[in-house]
This record gives sequence, C-alpha cells and structure tokens, in this order.
Amino acid sequence: MKKLLATVLTTLAVGMAGVAFAQEAAPASEPVVAEAVEVTVIAVSEAPAAEAPAAEEAPKLDSGDTAWMLTSTMLVILMTIPGLALFYGGLARTKNMLSVLMHVFAIFCLMTTLWFIYGYSLAFSGEGPVVGDLNKLFLKGVTPESLNGTMPEYVWIAFQSTFAAITTALIVGSFAERIKFSAVVIFAVLWYTFSYVPMAHIVWGGGFLGADGALDFAGGTVVHINAGIAGLVGAYLLGKRIGFGREAFTPHSLTLTMVGASLLWVGWFGFNAGSAAAADGIAGLAFVNTILATAVATLAWLAGESIFKGRPSSLGAASGAVAGLVAITPAAGFVGPVGALIIGVAAGFVCLWGVSGLKKLLGADDAFDVFGVHGVGGILGAILTGVFASEALGGQGFADGVESLAGQVYVQVKSVGVTIVWSAVVAFISYKIADVLVGLRVTEDQEREGLDISSHGESAYHY
Repeated sequence: MKKLLATVLTTLAVGMAGVAFAQEAAPASEPVVAEAVEVTVIAVSEAPAAEAPAAEEAPKLDSGDTAWMLTSTMLVILMTIPGLALFYGGLARTKNMLSVLMHVFAIFCLMTTLWFIYGYSLAFSGEGPVVGDLNKLFLKGVTPESLNGTMPEYVWIAFQSTFAAITTALIVGSFAERIKFSAVVIFAVLWYTFSYVPMAHIVWGGGFLGADGALDFAGGTVVHINAGIAGLVGAYLLGKRIGFGREAFTPHSLTLTMVGASLLWVGWFGFNAGSAAAADGIAGLAFVNTILATAVATLAWLAGESIFKGRPSSLGAASGAVAGLVAITPAAGFVGPVGALIIGVAAGFVCLWGVSGLKKLLGADDAFDVFGVHGVGGILGAILTGVFASEALGGQGFADGVESLAGQVYVQVKSVGVTIVWSAVVAFISYKIADVLVGLRVTEDQEREGLDISSHGESAYHY
C-alpha cells in the first residue's frame, strides 16, 4: 500500500512539474497544460491493464446451432424411415416389399439402441488410433448441461446415431429377397460393432486416418464405401436369386422408389449441412453443394441413358439423384460450387457404368445396386474431395499438415483403401458367423413364395 501511494504521489509530482515548466515556457498556451495532464492520466491508467492476461472464453450454448442440429437429426431419420425403406421397397418385387421395409425399420431401431449403449463411447470417447474407450458406456457422465461445441452433447449423440443406423440399413439393398431375417439381425450387430464404429472413430473421432488429414465431411468413407463394400461381399456370399439372369426382376413400384429418392434428397440436407455442426456459412455451403451436385448428377445419368440405352427412365432419375448425393457427401463442406458441379456430373456417368458395365464384370447379384451407387459413388467422391478442396479450385483448403493437392489426394486414396479392406474383412467374418448360427439364406420354396409370407406371415398388398 505504501509503495502504491508513493508511486501515485511521484507520478503527480512529475505531472505538476511538467505543467509548471509548460506554463513558464508558454504561459498563454492552455492546450499544453491539458495535453500534459492527459498524457499523465493515460500513463497511470493504462499501466495496470497491460499486465492483465486475456482470458479464454469457454464454449457457450448456441440456441441457433442447437435448433439446426435438432432439425438435421430429424431430417436424417426421415432419410432412413421412410426414405430409404420406400426407395428399396419400390425396387423389390411385390412378394418381398414388407420384408425390405422390415429390414430397414428393424435395423434403424437396433443400431440406434446400440449407439446409445456403447457405440457413441467407442466412436467419440477416448483417443485410440482405432477405437475410443468405454468411459461413456450407456452415456455415462452425459448431462443436459454437457456441451459438444455449441450444442448439448445429447443432440450430437442423437445426430450421430442416425448415421450409424442408415449406414447399416444401406447394406440391405444388396442381399434383399433371399436372406433370413435372423441373419440380417446377427450380421447387422457384428458389422456395426466391428466396422462402422471403428471407422467412425478412425476418421471422425480422433483415429489414425483423421490424424493423417483424411477429409470426409459427412461420410464418403465411413458411410457409403463402408456399406457398399459390405453389400458386395454379402451379394457374393448369399449367391444369386433364383431366376437371376433368366427372369426380369422388375421393380414393383417405381412410384414408391421415386418418393423414396425424393425423401432421401430432402433428408440429405440434414446429413450434409448438419455435419457442419453449426448454423453457419459452412452449413450453407454444404446445403448449396447438396442441391447442385444432386441435380447435375441426375441430368448426367439421364443423358447417359439417352445416349447408351436410347431413352431416359424414372429409375435412372432416382438413381442419378442418389449417386450425386453419395458423391458430394465427403466433399460437401470442403469444395466450392464449381467443384460440386463437376463431382455431380462425374457421379452421374460413373455410377451409371457402376450399375451396368461394372456390375456385369463383377458378376454379383447386388439386388438394388448398393455397390454400384454407394460404393462407386463414395470412392469417386472421396478422391475428388482431395482435388477440389484446393483453394486454387474454389475449395476451403487442404487438411492441417497437408501442403499440396497431390498430398491430399494421396491421403484420400489411402482412406479409401483402408475402408475397403476393413469393411470387406469384417463383413466376410460377420456373414460367416451368421451363417454358422442361423444360416444366411431362406429355402428355395420360401424364396419363391416371397419373404413377406415366409418370414413375416403377411402381405403388402391384398387384391
């Protein structure tokens, strides 16, 4: 206290001496006195402020971000039930309509339940290179006050649960019309646990691909390549449907397929723009890119059909839209609109080849073209993300630590390769375990009768 008083008195004395000197040197100049006093006051008042360190602000709840993420979560649920269910259901034959709906609906219920029990903890808690830890088993420690960024952690958990559900449900389209319901359940639990959850952590939760700089805005690797590869493996292991290649397996309701595709497109805005985890400019960019890439992919697919098949089709329009949605998913918040346009055009033509020329080369009965659209489209989108993320091409820039376009593309190709191998191995083992436990395929008589009756004892339509 004495030191502080002495400092103040000394400062005042210096200031008064300065004033006296100024008055002698320029007795008629009052502004000089004012300036001297002002300088002295500033010196006294500003000195302590310079010593105070700047405090870092803790994350705060943002009601706008929270509202957008709640909306996005509901949109992704809409993608799965009823969007994906109707898209696949319309592609099935009449006798298998309900079985497809049941597969999608049951998987959604099962995967979201497992996500809240252990999936979220393993994917987003802890910092292991492959999986996290079980510190948040059964959402232990999460409260309404817990935050993830600027939103309640509960909202983030719910949002991510919808990704786990739809990824597993996508696989249904590959083995539809010939698999046992019990086998679907067993496979789904195993594949989800050992493929989806680790891949979510590896790319998004602090695992090794994310650390390497892999760019996957909303699930090109984690969702689409992961599911596409698992579907292809399943198509091989279950074998072809009875009559495949000899009978016309025409969709029973392209109207429902078109409705499903439309719901997928609407829901995908939550999928892509919601992955910004905020109501901000990046969400807006992802929103625009989702519109643009999907629209041009549809047009490209229809143009390809017109050129190679002589006429465009409604099935082609629906498939082209989904192909564009798949391809832009990993890139949505990283590339500019021009990049989205090019990715969309490429997806339309490449995925058309994926469900026609490539499908014939592979020789698998991938019933609803899961690999041709989701696998091929996901691979294409993931690699092109590395190209069009470049600021020179209108993107948001490369990942931290990646300094060149070639470097980013290398990381993207590496992430694609890891996903393909990981999903294929886990899927193969999961199908084999299900086969040993309950058998994968229904009997020939049950398949001919249709899974609606043989597996569920009911029919979608009564005439």
